[in-house]
This record gives sequence, C-alpha cells and structure tokens, in this order.
Amino acid sequence: MPMHPDWLQPELGVPGVQAVMTTRAGGGSVAPWDSMNLGIAVNDDPAQVARNRALLKDAMGADPVYLKQVHGTRVVRLAREHLEAPMMEADACITTTPGLACVIQVADCLPVLMAAPGGVGAAHAGWRGLAGGVVEATVHALCEATGCEPAQVVCWLGPCIGPGAFEVGADVLEGFGVQSTGEDPTRFKPLRPGKWLANLPQLARDRLRAVGVTQVSGGEWCTVEDQVDGRSRFFSFRRDRVTGRMAAAIWRR
Repeated sequence: MPMHPDWLQPELGVPGVQAVMTTRAGGGSVAPWDSMNLGIAVNDDPAQVARNRALLKDAMGADPVYLKQVHGTRVVRLAREHLEAPMMEADACITTTPGLACVIQVADCLPVLMAAPGGVGAAHAGWRGLAGGVVEATVHALCEATGCEPAQVVCWLGPCIGPGAFEVGADVLEGFGVQSTGEDPTRFKPLRPGKWLANLPQLARDRLRAVGVTQVSGGEWCTVEDQVDGRSRFFSFRRDRVTGRMAAAIWRR
C-alpha cells in the first residue's frame, strides 16, 4: 500500500532512513475522529483504530512500536522483543534495528524525528517534556547507541500547535527559565496581561542547538490552523478536545 498523498514524508538525507507523519486523511474512523485516528485512548472504535494502524504499517513496510506517552522525558531503546511486549511508558525512543519504527503520537504536541548513521529516534515534545529535556535526552541516547556525535544527528520537526495559536501562562515561561517581565518575542510573544503566544518549534530548535545538533528542518505546520479544502488538516486537542491522534514515525530500511 502506498503512502496517502496528504501525509508528510520528510527527507532527512541519511542513507537508508525513511520517515512519515500522518494527517487526518487516509483512515476509516468516523467523526470526531475522522479519519486516520491512531490513538487507542480517545474513545474511538478499537477495531477501527486497529485497521488504521494496520494501514500505516503496510504503507511503511516497517513494524511500528507505540509508546504510552506521559509528557515526561524517559527514552527507551527499542528492539524486536518490544513488538510483543506491553506498551512502555516513555516519551521518546531510539533504535538501531532495521525495520523497526520509532513512533510518536500527537494532536498539538511537537513530534521530533531524528536520524544518525546507524540509528533513528523520535521524541514527543509538548512544552512540559521539552522544558524537562526530552529532546536532549533523545539526542544523547541516539549518540550513545550509534557512536556518533550530535553534529551528525539530523532532526525534523513535525506539525504542532503553532506560534499563532499556542496561548500560555507564566508557568510555561518559568518552565523554560524565561522571566515573565522580560522581552523574548521570538519565543514568547505578549498577548494580553498574563498570557503569551509560545513558539514551540523555536524552543525545540534552541534545545537542539544547545546540545550540538545543527541540522534541523520542518516545524512550519500548525495543527490548530492549517486546513485543506476548508477542512482541518491535522488533529488538534486544544481546538476540538475530542479528537484523534496522528503518528510521526521513523525507521531504517
């Protein structure tokens, strides 16, 4: 089965590595999870979610491993035995095993896909995980597993809630060590008293650059605002509350 034409297929430029990011299109779920919902904990029909996951697996030609994401910073290293094991509680994963796909589910949080010579990784970067260091932890784990340096890691930032829609309070600024009385409009744009618009992709780029990763692309899509033919292109929890989940996946052939 070929990839759906609406899905994103990032080119990371690392030989033997493939990646995909699903959108709402291409599955069989009905509203409000229409149509390519891949989340099992959002009250969609479990049988239909299983069919959607099978569609994605067939399109990838690789075996996906899903995580129980908790907005934390734990990184796990995937191996073949994890295909038959219970879901692990983690927000990032890496693998050096060909044919095994690191998968992150999102509906506003930022998916970060990583490729290096000999391995791949993926991180679920909502603001809590990002502020806590999940991206840095994933880079370190991938470098340790492959013996590469951070400068050799190539990253792609997928769709997330964009800088025109991500309204936050002072707690988020504090989580990133930013004073709410200061000026930092490229990351936190003042909106009204006590509220700012946060730029999640830029915050991720900052973290990646600080750990030595210089090859970063993507990050230009907004899950809340982007549309195709007048319909929402992506699932967004903040916009819809009851909605599906997309998947960002990366694997070695």
